[in-house]
Amino acid sequence: MNDAKIGEILEPGSEDQQRSREERVRARFWKTARKAAKSIPFLDEVTAGYFCALDPATPTRVRGILLGSLAYFVLPLDFIPDILLGLGFSDDVAVLMAALTAIRTHITPAHRAAAQKAIQNLDRDPSPAG
Repeated sequence: MNDAKIGEILEPGSEDQQRSREERVRARFWKTARKAAKSIPFLDEVTAGYFCALDPATPTRVRGILLGSLAYFVLPLDFIPDILLGLGFSDDVAVLMAALTAIRTHITPAHRAAAQKAIQNLDRDPSPAG
């Protein structure tokens, strides 16, 4: 996946786009996280990013970047379909890494703690914390 495509995905977007992305992310994040758990070694960071994106105290631009990358992550049909074992989440990883690198300082200890708790419950609860 090239940098231009990643840049397009990470554009914060309008308020309406952010609202739409947030709905999509809330509806599909945990199901996708379960599928990706073995493919994405930094799922704890992705989950902390999820909590950061949903936190109203997070700056709007940061929320937009996170929601863009998380919406791409939960999208069932993307650049490389997620059902392709070994490759399916590779484009998602590139997008998520770019987003997390850009906003890392906005992920708080509270976001990380919520992520750790949710990941511990990932196999038991259909929506561990959100």
